[in-house]
Amino acid sequence: MKINELRNLSKEELMLKEKAYKEELFKLNLQRYGGRVEKPHSFSLVKKNIAWIKTILNEKKNTDTHR
Repeated sequence: MKINELRNLSKEELMLKEKAYKEELFKLNLQRYGGRVEKPHSFSLVKKNIAWIKTILNEKKNTDTHR
């Protein structure tokens, strides 16, 4: 998902996406410790998406407090 697409989502949708990505990261970590990760590059992609979502949520929080 691209950052511009994420910026158009509401806070609730962003929080749901963040939760989904965290669950995906958890499953990937289970696979890692089980020794069978099919797509190792997925870790960095999921972590990057979580960081983008947190950044956008923080930006939205800051703009709401300045109004």
